[in-house]
Amino acid sequence: MQARKLIWVTVYAVAMAYVEAAAVVYLRRIYGISDLLRDVAPYDARFAAIELGREAATLVMILAVGLAAGRSVQAGLGFAGVAFGTWDIVYYVWLRAMLGWPDSLLAPDLLFLIPLPWWGPVLSPVLVALLSIVGGALAVLHDDSGRSMRPDPAARAALLAGVLAILYAFMADALRLLPASAEALGRLRPTSFNWPVFLAGYLSMIWGVRRAARSATR
Repeated sequence: MQARKLIWVTVYAVAMAYVEAAAVVYLRRIYGISDLLRDVAPYDARFAAIELGREAATLVMILAVGLAAGRSVQAGLGFAGVAFGTWDIVYYVWLRAMLGWPDSLLAPDLLFLIPLPWWGPVLSPVLVALLSIVGGALAVLHDDSGRSMRPDPAARAALLAGVLAILYAFMADALRLLPASAEALGRLRPTSFNWPVFLAGYLSMIWGVRRAARSATR
């Protein structure tokens, strides 16, 4: 049963989250950052390129462990979804233990840099991570029972619309700043988070995942 591997994929994600959180602790200490909204690190083009590479490598690691654990593409993507969601949530747990941050689920955070800076309250990526864990686990369990989770056109449309809405909510401030230099984007600080757009996209994704799971066929 592939489902047994979920435990080891989860252990991997927890350890990976520790490494990520430790790197953030070091960077904050080096650059004297205690408040993400107030403190801005000096821009360094070489360091920025390395950081983008680190983020891309993180995604490759998550996808690779998922595909290595799964016996099919569906199961592999499912394991990757579980790893991603667990890593994202536990990352904040480790940061809380190491730094005492975040002090609230509504604390703003710089989430990602590819292709533009993503900003959002901690709660927003945690919600996405929870859905990733649920959807990934369903994909693995359905694969174990010989069922294929192939979203129909309606489910695909809902998932795509949901992803685009959530990405827009995360990158809205950066999009409004375009065209802008990499240095200007690095100094970007968020305005108010667009919860209505985010929640509309999140509900659309939930519906898409649910429909895909319910329509799974042998």
